[in-house]
Amino acid sequence: MANPLVDERDVKFVLFEQLDIEQLSKTTKYAEHSRDMYEMVLEQAWKLAENEFSPANRTGDEEGCAWKDGRVKVPESYHRPYKMYKEGGWLSIADDVEAGGQGFPVSIGLATTEAFGAANWSLIMFPGLTHGAARLVELFGTDEQRRSYMDMLYAGEWCGTMCLTEPQAGTDVGALRTKATRNNDGTYSISGTKIFISCGEHDLSENIVHMVLARVEGAPQGTKGISIFIVPKLRQENGSLVDNDVVCGGIEKKLGIHGSPTCVLNFGENDNCIGYLLGQENQGMRIMFQMMNEARLFVGMQGLCHASAAYMQALHFAKERIQGAEVSRMRDPSAPKVAIIKHPNVRRMLMFMKSVCEGLRALLYYTGFCEDMVRCSESDEEREKYQDFIDILIPVCKAYGSDLGFRICEAAVQVHGGYGYCQEYPVEQHLRDCKIASIYEGTNGIQALDLVGRKLVIKRGRLFKRLIAETEDFLKWARKNFELRELVATFEASREQLIQVTKYFGLKGMTEDYVETLLYASPYLELFGDVALGFMLLWQALIAQRRLQEIYLDAGAKDVKSQNELLASNRSAAFYRGKVASAEFFITNVLSLAKGKAKAIMSGQRAAVDIPEEAFALA
Repeated sequence: MANPLVDERDVKFVLFEQLDIEQLSKTTKYAEHSRDMYEMVLEQAWKLAENEFSPANRTGDEEGCAWKDGRVKVPESYHRPYKMYKEGGWLSIADDVEAGGQGFPVSIGLATTEAFGAANWSLIMFPGLTHGAARLVELFGTDEQRRSYMDMLYAGEWCGTMCLTEPQAGTDVGALRTKATRNNDGTYSISGTKIFISCGEHDLSENIVHMVLARVEGAPQGTKGISIFIVPKLRQENGSLVDNDVVCGGIEKKLGIHGSPTCVLNFGENDNCIGYLLGQENQGMRIMFQMMNEARLFVGMQGLCHASAAYMQALHFAKERIQGAEVSRMRDPSAPKVAIIKHPNVRRMLMFMKSVCEGLRALLYYTGFCEDMVRCSESDEEREKYQDFIDILIPVCKAYGSDLGFRICEAAVQVHGGYGYCQEYPVEQHLRDCKIASIYEGTNGIQALDLVGRKLVIKRGRLFKRLIAETEDFLKWARKNFELRELVATFEASREQLIQVTKYFGLKGMTEDYVETLLYASPYLELFGDVALGFMLLWQALIAQRRLQEIYLDAGAKDVKSQNELLASNRSAAFYRGKVASAEFFITNVLSLAKGKAKAIMSGQRAAVDIPEEAFALA
């Protein structure tokens, strides 16, 4: 039976045929790994996700989390799968062996995250945040801090969080009020309140280690004066764990991710909360961005996870749901009823879902592969190149991935019709659970501002120029394919539109009239994402089309009739034909709109900022 959550064949295609991650085994860092090992890891992840994580998802959504007297209980069904996840070493699968990890590539780690996240996003949030906290301690902690916290976090014995947001300081992190007072022994007393803290309090692990942003007394105002502290729920004292004056003041009632508690945390209500400085004072934002970049890729994966599961479930429903006659006999009352996958409009929705899922998977895995190249490259120049790719792609992965993921869930509900709006079918939960992805870890509007205001201009525009140069090298190969020439031409035209809009923003940035770049930052990110997905799907189509021709040749299928017969009986041929179809659909129906989007961005139209506030509505 096919995996109901993830397209396993497509995962392998991206990893082994598109990214060719087997090449990593030629490097010193990944020399001990092989495709057999990678496939074994994937098979085990799919098995655990489907058999343990997925069954707990519905009960977790229905039961939710319970808060009482400062303590939170997660759904009972979460404990067994989390224990198995922890014991399997899944949390640190892509971390260095020296740090307690298993040393696999980041791209493989992302593939396992897709499996677990598609099965139960609320549950995978606990180890996801824990990994981010452990990584900060690994990179910036002292030897003592690594021994005390990193080992327990990577093992999953303790969980972790990031604590940024306060009631008056959401996106404006510099407005935080949480204080850190120096103590004589080198520790700090922490006092303040943080809100919207995912997995901030629970009973899934013995201890929770919070990464807390706070301002040391006397530090500069704004983000320059922010430091970051390790603040455990239970601190170590004389060989024992004792209460550290971190209290959960309540949990939010939310649209989705009911199994993940979103907490209010009060630090130091009894003046007994101790924090341990991570790095140096006033370096908090720089250090936290390390965790946030990882978290933003993780949230982009959330969009893919929900989209993947929703698509697979919608596809299954469309094949099973009998409704109406085929379009050729729709006026014939005696015509037999058919599955709704036979209807053109349903097929259009399914093709949109298929193409976006496959494109997002490639984009996100590619970003993970770039991290692999940073880690294993022996050349400083090559490491720098791949780090540039990561830096410019992260806001696109997060924002475009979460926005498109939600749209796929929406389409899945539509394919189900009225049933999709009912809790009897899982797609309505995917829709609810996915929405938060465009909001937390920096709203998608903030991601767009980061792309336009920082990533396009730093290093004199080198990040964007390098990415465009990479696509130019790709096009030299793509132009040789006569069969896909129209798709290549459409991609080239859209790529040129992106370049022209980027230049337009650059000119605007040289003047005092920067409002337009802020006004159109989100449309620009969408255009960027369209081109990025078009690139990934065209890349896939070129590989698949070659493979398909090889299969036709081996089978002696020289005409359309024999080729269609082969597609009906040969699963590999059908898969590769589907890859070409995904590129055809997305590039024709989505990417071809780039010209109109670019025209709108460069129109200079400012109605949204010029309209008086009183004109929005008459109160």
